[in-house]
Amino acid sequence: MIRAFDAVSLPLLRWLDPEDAHRMAIAGLRFLPPLRPRPDNPKLAVRAFGLNFPNPIGIAAGFDKSAEVPDALLRLGFGFVEIGSVTPKPQSGNPRPRLFRLERDEAVINRMGFNNDGADAVLRRLAARARQPGIVGVNVGANKDSADRIADYVRLIETFAPVASYFTVNVSSPNTPGLRNLQQADTLDDLLARVIDARERVRAQAGDSPVLLKIAPDLSLGELDDVVHIARSRRVDGMIVANTTLARPVSLREQNRAKEQGGLSGRPLFRLSTRMVAETYVRAEGAFPLVGVGGIDSGGAALTKIRAGATLIQLYSALVYKGLGLIESIKADLVSTLLRTGRDSLSEIVGADAATITAEDWPVV
Repeated sequence: MIRAFDAVSLPLLRWLDPEDAHRMAIAGLRFLPPLRPRPDNPKLAVRAFGLNFPNPIGIAAGFDKSAEVPDALLRLGFGFVEIGSVTPKPQSGNPRPRLFRLERDEAVINRMGFNNDGADAVLRRLAARARQPGIVGVNVGANKDSADRIADYVRLIETFAPVASYFTVNVSSPNTPGLRNLQQADTLDDLLARVIDARERVRAQAGDSPVLLKIAPDLSLGELDDVVHIARSRRVDGMIVANTTLARPVSLREQNRAKEQGGLSGRPLFRLSTRMVAETYVRAEGAFPLVGVGGIDSGGAALTKIRAGATLIQLYSALVYKGLGLIESIKADLVSTLLRTGRDSLSEIVGADAATITAEDWPVV
């Protein structure tokens, strides 16, 4: 059924302006029949951050920015959904056009700018589905015009703790001026200290709320040393590696489109983001799990990301080119690999290639 849907919808959506196509996809998911997803093979089950995931494949933040269709996405077979980025106040984002396909590269450039409906509207939607099953994380960010960006994150932790399966502290979007400066050591330490303190203050009423940190793939290794050290010392529950890149690989075919400002995602990001997963994994030394993101468009790519050090994975851009059938395809490949190698779970191969990957030449970008 999904393959037939992809055969009809993908050419139509690719014919439309990218942002219009995205809005149409969201609208279509609202009318998805409330069918139960096919049960996942037990070998795909993952436990991380104190949560039980039916499979390791999540949809990354940026698709469902305002929590309009999280349950529809779960019914499509995702193991978890991350909504957002959400900001305290509604935000329209940057002027259009701000989303661009690089067709021949199977890539996307975006400079959306945290466009979302704001905390109040998102909270209402998540509260309305609070008794539904499924893991729904909340990716939080700061308003562009905020006088105190750290206070924005604290407020969002306090607001969403009762309804969030986990939080992602997004300090790595390249499309809000100055946001990536929050990755600098002293500022990041202050941010995480205040976020974790906020989480602890509301724990008694809201329950456990794992806090993850999402970083850019463009950090130097020295900067990554600082980030991981701070994340460990502040006892975050995990890291997401990585957001979009400002780099433009020389191998891109769509050179004219590549000149657009914004973050690059999709297939060209795969090698860099995978290297950053491995580098983060060896620095974390098992202190917390990682979520690997960037260029995952096949079962082989998912497996590579896991062997680099990712306990969970997320995708988004690949759906533009491969469609919803990609989810089940990746699951089938992962199960096949486990059966062929006689393993009982993916946890047995997490990080198996990390040391080898970190010894390779740096990916050319």
